[in-house]
Amino acid sequence: MKNNYSYQIYSSASQLPENWNELAVATIFLSKEYLAILEKSAPVNMSCHFIGLFENEDLVGIAVSQFLDLNQLESFGDRDQCIKSSLRNIAFKNFCSHILLIGNNTLTGQNAFIISENANGTAVLKTLKKAVLALKEIFKKRGTKVHLCSLKDFCEDGLPLFEIPEFDPYLRFTTQPNMLFAVRDQWKTEEDYVAALSKKYRDQYKRARKKGSGLTKRQLSLDEIIAQEEVIYNLYYHVAQSAPFNTFFLPKNHFAVFKEQLQENFLFYGYFENEKLIGFNTLIKNGSDLDTYFLGYDDSVQREKMLYLNMLYDMIGYAIKEQFKTIVFARTALEIKSSVGATPLKMYGMMRHDNKFINRRLDFFFRYLEPETIWKERHPFQD
Repeated sequence: MKNNYSYQIYSSASQLPENWNELAVATIFLSKEYLAILEKSAPVNMSCHFIGLFENEDLVGIAVSQFLDLNQLESFGDRDQCIKSSLRNIAFKNFCSHILLIGNNTLTGQNAFIISENANGTAVLKTLKKAVLALKEIFKKRGTKVHLCSLKDFCEDGLPLFEIPEFDPYLRFTTQPNMLFAVRDQWKTEEDYVAALSKKYRDQYKRARKKGSGLTKRQLSLDEIIAQEEVIYNLYYHVAQSAPFNTFFLPKNHFAVFKEQLQENFLFYGYFENEKLIGFNTLIKNGSDLDTYFLGYDDSVQREKMLYLNMLYDMIGYAIKEQFKTIVFARTALEIKSSVGATPLKMYGMMRHDNKFINRRLDFFFRYLEPETIWKERHPFQD
């Protein structure tokens, strides 16, 4: 009997099939609990859908979709105010303002979809492609034309799955790598990590710790996150706004909703100077991985206290103590993450523009508007 493949598009985590989390076991970022966060506190210019992929009656694949309307953003970011940045912003506003994404624009890593090991991957991916077309029709009926469809992020070994005719018109692209920190089995304490560093980077560690010695750090509860919501958002927004390019800004309630939904799997650390909250970072427990999430800080204190570097060392210390295998440091700040021991993993995506003329020249436009990041990889360990 020929297998029948179908899809179902959901707008709420409460609608998801009962056995959804059985497929989401590989990553918390496709679990019902996490998808409820996207539903309740997604950025204002983002709308999310969740896709179930079926073989006959059996759920064999799950995916997350995000629609981004860049016209709703007042600004893409304040840094890099040059002619190229201005041209890029104009191009995005006029030709790529409506983006339909299979994947998660708030994260880095393979969190777009999961296909059951026992399923026919090609057949399921073809069904996902049909779901993308159906989503475009949903937005079209709302009076919104999708300009660009994209799927992200994938490691190189995941690319052969896309070598089917349905994805021939799609451009394969790569941007900044995902910075991963491997926790060594022999490390039992933070001191073991420091001992493995070469002298130059041990000195960097000591200098940072000395600079930050006047600060106190503690984990915040849900009630404390809610009470400090305004301060937290201002610290987050300061960092986000200074980035060279943003496609979204988080809503004020985002971290509270995160804590409410994931509870002990979401860690919020506040940094205080004289009882004043001057910075924070967030971590997500994801199986044997520890994912870093958004952070914020007062820039004057960050420079004086080397706060960002101290946050990275604190994350490493926590991962060693709790015996995580990998810290996902994600994108941006590549060199400083490299200086503490993170290494780059190249990530790929696929995209297609709805305009055939633009799509034929998409590679040129992409390389011009999103040039390769030039940075120097560090090698902080003795071996």
